[in-house]
Amino acid sequence: MPSPATTAAPARAGAREWAALVVLMLPVLLISVDNTVLNFALPEISRELRPTGTQLLWMVDAYPLVLAGLLVPMGSLGDRVGRRRLLLVGSTGFAVVSALAAFAPTGAALVAARALLGLFGSMLMPATLSLLRNIFHDPTQRRAAIAVWATGFSAGGALGPVLGGFLLEHFWWGSVLLIAVPVLLPLLVLAPVLVPESRNPAPGPVDVPSAALIMTAMVGLVHGLKDLGAHGPSPAVAAAVLLAAAAGTLFVRRQLRRPVPMLDLRLFRHAPFTGGLLNNLVASTTFIGVLFFVSQYLQLVEGVPPMRAGLALLPGAAVTIVSGLLAVHVVGVVRPAFVLGGGLLVMASGFLLVLLGDLSGGSVLVVALMVIGLGSGAAQTIAGDLILAEVAPEQAGAASAISETAYELGAGLGVAVLGTAVTATYAHRVVPPPGLAPEQAATAGETLGGAVDVAGALDPAASDQLLASAVAAFEAGVHLSAGIGAVLLGVTAVVVALLLRRVPRLRRR
Repeated sequence: MPSPATTAAPARAGAREWAALVVLMLPVLLISVDNTVLNFALPEISRELRPTGTQLLWMVDAYPLVLAGLLVPMGSLGDRVGRRRLLLVGSTGFAVVSALAAFAPTGAALVAARALLGLFGSMLMPATLSLLRNIFHDPTQRRAAIAVWATGFSAGGALGPVLGGFLLEHFWWGSVLLIAVPVLLPLLVLAPVLVPESRNPAPGPVDVPSAALIMTAMVGLVHGLKDLGAHGPSPAVAAAVLLAAAAGTLFVRRQLRRPVPMLDLRLFRHAPFTGGLLNNLVASTTFIGVLFFVSQYLQLVEGVPPMRAGLALLPGAAVTIVSGLLAVHVVGVVRPAFVLGGGLLVMASGFLLVLLGDLSGGSVLVVALMVIGLGSGAAQTIAGDLILAEVAPEQAGAASAISETAYELGAGLGVAVLGTAVTATYAHRVVPPPGLAPEQAATAGETLGGAVDVAGALDPAASDQLLASAVAAFEAGVHLSAGIGAVLLGVTAVVVALLLRRVPRLRRR
């Protein structure tokens, strides 16, 4: 006869647990906003701080590079010292450094502050998701909590441009960084009361070499992808990728040899775990890729101001949120293979809409974002649940860190793959009018934004000719990028469905 321990239903969450979820949403929302909001402040930062070109690039890159490199070590550290403790340390550090960064006197100081924000940000994300795994034990409630958690990324991604545009219209550039202070103060007050502490009761020893190897691998790979997206193939890109591959190989070999590894690679033997990660990697790649060209098209081709362009993204974010919440109920009657595979195919149809539609006016892009959000919300919510369901509660931090790393890699790949398709096609097809100075021709031939700036200094006839060529070249790049995205999503949908073909319908209570 089965023991009561094996037949008893898991405890259901009450008001306290749902209140804890609301508190844990704060850092998720903040991290997502922080990923996009600084880009809108770069012109004013350039005027005020007068940074070098290299410093300007590192203001954007330092944060995601450090964040990506430290996600796995911080997830393991949270398993060891306590996830809530790590969350509170990270939140305190993030708020303090954000306040200091808002008043940075030089470009170099702002770069250093952004790197520190990456350090403290890496403490936040694995901790929030792994705490949910230990707060919500009922499978259906846990899926609902993860769906709400996932909306933080969509909401933050949409709010970033809107909030950034509003603040920059009314305040100085540092206001976009001060957002962290009022967001994180409630967390610091309420988390000790509402969020229970959790950790691995039998953690392994501190493994500094593994942390150094995984950080080297992640930083090298993300930096290489970003450099590839910005400048195309180069020896520097090859060196970064080779360094990442070497460090990654050494990290894997070290994990396989250690009795208590930082990252248990045996998790990848489980098809649901691997399928969920692959789903999130590709969904993130394509979603970031489409945002890359949608935001440019709305602002540079249609002439939409930044704040209104951000508002145009809100319908897609709303559909993503609703889709994720509905998927929690759908997965009780439809197997995960169909939910994830179908979600990716719906995303692919959104890319096909961009590929085959008339982009003028921007309405096709807005509708396509809604279709993409419909598939992304369902697929990524259930994938997140599958990833966490495959691990024991004491391993939740490491598993959450792997999931977050997939998102960060996807962001880099989105720019490197789909972004490069747009920029390379543009550079190949744009034809500057005769009579331009060499510097003008070079600027107009690199980016659509450069062409718009150059066109503003030309006579009407030459300006119209340049803008017509630039828009046509950019649209050709968007179509190519959309085609690549549709194929990538279609292939991944088949692979994920095959990996999950034996996973039954998820339990509902």
